[in-house]
Amino acid sequence: MKQYLVGGAVRDALMGLPVKDRDWVVVGSDPAAMERAGFTAVGRDFPVFLHPETHEEYALARTERKTAPGYHGFAFHASPEVTLEQDLARRDLTINAMAQDAHGQLSDPYGGQRDLQAKVLRHVSEAFSEDPVRILRLARFAARFADFSVAPETMALMRDMVSSGEVDALVAERVWQEFSHGLMENKPSRMLEVLRDCGALARLAPEVDRLFGVPQTAVHHPEVDTGVHLLMVLDQCAEQAAPLTVRFASLCHDLGKGLTPPEVLPRHIGHESRGLPLVRRLSERWRVPTDCRELAELVAREHTHVHQSQGFGPEARLRLLDRCDAWRRPERFEQLLWACECDARGRLGFEQRSYPQRQQLQQELSALLAIDLASVSAAALAEGKRGPAIGQAVQAARLAALQALQN
Repeated sequence: MKQYLVGGAVRDALMGLPVKDRDWVVVGSDPAAMERAGFTAVGRDFPVFLHPETHEEYALARTERKTAPGYHGFAFHASPEVTLEQDLARRDLTINAMAQDAHGQLSDPYGGQRDLQAKVLRHVSEAFSEDPVRILRLARFAARFADFSVAPETMALMRDMVSSGEVDALVAERVWQEFSHGLMENKPSRMLEVLRDCGALARLAPEVDRLFGVPQTAVHHPEVDTGVHLLMVLDQCAEQAAPLTVRFASLCHDLGKGLTPPEVLPRHIGHESRGLPLVRRLSERWRVPTDCRELAELVAREHTHVHQSQGFGPEARLRLLDRCDAWRRPERFEQLLWACECDARGRLGFEQRSYPQRQQLQQELSALLAIDLASVSAAALAEGKRGPAIGQAVQAARLAALQALQN
C-alpha cells in the first residue's frame, strides 16, 4: 500500500499558496485492506475512505470509462493493479495531475509543473471531453488564477464539447455549484470570458451571453458594451470581497438590457422590469438558493432607483424603503446597496469614484429603525385610531424623521 498526496494540495504547495484541503490516493490496496487498517468507507460511487486520525480523504487508485452522457455517465474501476500514472491520467488539468509521496518526491507524468511555470491551463488527455463539468472547472480555475491562459488545444476541445451537446447534459446542481464557486474567485470575469469563448455561456446562461455587444450610452458607460460592464461589475464585487448573494445579484442586474428593442439603443428604458422574468428563469434553471434569487430580483428591479435616490424627496425615499421591505429585511437592503455600489463602480474610469447613495440610505434606514414604533402606535390608539390609521401614523413618523434628516 502506497499513499500519495494529490491534486490541489500539490499544486498549491508548488505555487507557494496555503494548502487548505489534502486529498490522497492509495495504490496497491483494496477496500478490505483499508478497513483493516482502520479507515472508514464513505465513497458512494467509488472507494473513498476517511483516515482514522486526520479524517482526510483517501481514494483507491482508479480508472474510469464513459458509459452515458453527462456528469454521472461513468463506470469506475478500482483495484490494487491500477497505477498512480493511470489514476492521474483521468484528472482534468495537468496542474491538478501531480502527486507527492511520503518523502516529498514529486510524480508529474503529464507536465503539470511545466504548465504551472508557463501559467497554462491544459487538459491531461482526451478523456477531458467525457465530462462536461470540466469546462466549468477550468473556467473556475481561470477566475482563480487570472494570469493563466487556456491552452489552444484545450479551448478547441471545449468548443467541440459544446457543439456536440455534451454541455447540455449538465445537471442544474453541478452548474450552480461550479458557477457559484467561480463567482467567489479572485477575478470572476475570467470565468465568463472562458465560458463565452468556448460557447458554453450561450448554452448555460443565454440571458447573460446576449448582453455582450449590446451598447449603452457612453456618457454613463464609457465602456459602452453591456457585457464588458458586467465583467467589470463582477470584478468590483471581488475587489470589495462581496458575498455570493451580492455577486449573483450583480451577475443578473442588467439582464433586461439584452432584450432592449434595437431601435431605442443605446438607451435602456424599462430594462429593470424586462429583466425580472429573466432573473427568475435563470434562478429556476440553476436551482439557485432562495437568498441569492431574492436579492437578484430586488437588485434587478431597484438598482436604478438606488442610483437616482439622491435626487428623491423624502416621500420617494420612503417608498423605496417600503418596496425593498427594508424594515423587516435590513440586512438584505444593505446587500442591495452593496450590489448597487459595485454596479456604479463597474464602469470605465469610475472604479474609484465614491458612491454616497450607499452610506446615506444606510444611515437613513438606521435612523428610521430606531423610531419607537410602540410609542407611535400607542399614541395613535389613544387618539382613537384603528387598523390602517395606525399604519398611516407609523408612516407619518418615518416621513417626519426623513424630512428632519434632510433639513
